Amino acid sequence: MDRAALIARKHETLGKLAQARRELERLQAQVTTQGEADPDAKPSRATRRRLLQLQTTVERLMAEEYRLRLAIDRA
Repeated sequence: MDRAALIARKHETLGKLAQARRELERLQAQVTTQGEADPDAKPSRATRRRLLQLQTTVERLMAEEYRLRLAIDRA
């Protein structure tokens, strides 16, 4: 991949990363708010699964952005 394509891919990855982080933060805030309203309430299985999925996506995108940054530096 040429340098311009790598840079375009990095920007695309950063956009996806920002979106995933925003969604993760929104869901975490929602869970926190529910916990404050009812301390005994636990997030639903679907909510816990979505949180884990978003955390995994954020980690994967961060790793991809790092690999792209290294590839851009080498190109």
